[in-house]
Amino acid sequence: MPQTNTPTPCELKTVGLTPFIYRSNQPLFHVSAGVPIGEALAQASDLLFLAKAFAEDAAYTKDTDRHAWAAHYLTTMSKAVIDDVVQVLTA
Repeated sequence: MPQTNTPTPCELKTVGLTPFIYRSNQPLFHVSAGVPIGEALAQASDLLFLAKAFAEDAAYTKDTDRHAWAAHYLTTMSKAVIDDVVQVLTA
């Protein structure tokens, strides 16, 4: 049987195709290409941790919506990173 050169997970990197935060139907940001997926997922985890904290603050702070918006943007960025990693893993 021919041997294939399947990359190990440590060698896989983000593809950088996933946009996020749109303005006028145009993406303002994209995930960067070439980031090792382990580092990308660690960053997404950190962003989600902060988003959870801001969402909890938003639930208790009624005089402002800044915590809710911060949580929204952090989850949007996290989702983009995870979606980009999924593209790599399912390619």
